[in-house]
Amino acid sequence: MGLPMMYADFLAVIESSPLASCANIIADLLDEAGRGTHGDTVSWQQALDNLPDILVDEVDLCCDAIRVESRTITEQARQQLQQALMQLHPWRKGPFDVFGVHIDSEWRSDFKWRRLATHLPDLQGQCILDVGCGNGYYGWRMRGAGAKWVIGIDPTLRFIYQYKAINRYTVDDRFFVLPLKSEQLPAELASFDSVFSMGVIYHRRSAPQHLQELWSFLKPGGLLVLESLVVRGDEHTVLVPDRRYAKMRNVWFVPSVRYLRRQLERAGFVDAQCVDETVTRAVEQRKTPWMRYQSLADFLDPSDPGRTIEGYPAPCRAILLARKPS
Repeated sequence: MGLPMMYADFLAVIESSPLASCANIIADLLDEAGRGTHGDTVSWQQALDNLPDILVDEVDLCCDAIRVESRTITEQARQQLQQALMQLHPWRKGPFDVFGVHIDSEWRSDFKWRRLATHLPDLQGQCILDVGCGNGYYGWRMRGAGAKWVIGIDPTLRFIYQYKAINRYTVDDRFFVLPLKSEQLPAELASFDSVFSMGVIYHRRSAPQHLQELWSFLKPGGLLVLESLVVRGDEHTVLVPDRRYAKMRNVWFVPSVRYLRRQLERAGFVDAQCVDETVTRAVEQRKTPWMRYQSLADFLDPSDPGRTIEGYPAPCRAILLARKPS
């Protein structure tokens, strides 16, 4: 299966999806993405091709680790599965438990989901857009919570292949991860009941522009879930790193919660509130056999874990909810 064929299943149902109003545009964007190349594409495709055929007995999208089970899997098939999934290293979001192969991802994404889920309205029957979704972990949790459709977008092809590997066994035809950026979606789409943007805004040069995009994707009355790195301060406080923040090159700013609320209100959102603010700990973000590169412990000052290696406040993350007026 070549890269363009990875989206054939979505194109087959796009007319009944929340993106039906711009089906031709999305089809062209996916065709363009399918013609793109990456140095590891051959290896990633080989990993998908090497996934064994396994009879699925149960899929559980409501537990901390997205779980797929089989009563008939052989040890040989399990070893083949683990080798294929490991070929897609590093796994940033998770965890997943696929036929007894536990993908212990860098982020315990279930921690964030638990912090968020208690504040979410009922997702039953909703159409949801997840911007910057990575490999789709949260999308499966949304489907487990009753969402009718989940469309995830992320331009990182490795994450697309990870999603395809997991969905090989979950076989969810109402959840797709597409290789797109939010700025590629048509303006004034207004097709989604909820839009999630988690861990994205500080990678964008312009907070107002990103919020305007998110606004345009929501139906009137729709819910925005915005998650970001934050620093303490008032509505004027924004940290602008010199070059890197926690060794990340593409962090353009780290706002305060009050700054984000002000920007949400200026963008036209109402009922903006911060429902969680949590310092990132090593139990939530760390190296594992499934993500062997540097992680949180390497990003902090070894003599002062309250500071990044560059001397900035250590990572703290906040979740804000807001609504587009009806």
